[in-house]
Amino acid sequence: MSHHLLRAARVLASAAVITINLLTLPAAAHAQGTGVTRTDLQRHDLSAPGREAVQVRVDLAPGVAFGRHTHPGEEIIYVLAGAIEYDVDGKPPVTLKAGDVLFIPAGTVHAAKNVGGDTASELATYIVAKDKPLLTLAK
Repeated sequence: MSHHLLRAARVLASAAVITINLLTLPAAAHAQGTGVTRTDLQRHDLSAPGREAVQVRVDLAPGVAFGRHTHPGEEIIYVLAGAIEYDVDGKPPVTLKAGDVLFIPAGTVHAAKNVGGDTASELATYIVAKDKPLLTLAK
């Protein structure tokens, strides 16, 4: 009987962690206003202690920008659809389209804006410190 209770406790704990993960990422997007949808796809611990990989789909409505922000680790971007202008500190702005990629070093301030007429989407993969917020708005 105790084996079943232990297994149930593990399942409930896992469900709680998944729920927290799903709630924290969209909350960051909500602070940006309407037109930004962040969908948490997966989150896993890495073999490097204290680090995790997080994958998020970000959808931007036409003309919508996601303001200047940083991450506590690297961000690897793959544009899925549309045209997104990325403004990364220290570099000239660049507009990327479906199939294009971008690497943003840890802690680098950057912003993104949908410069096309349709919804633009990216797959963002973060390699980040587990004990810090995934996203911090720049001042």
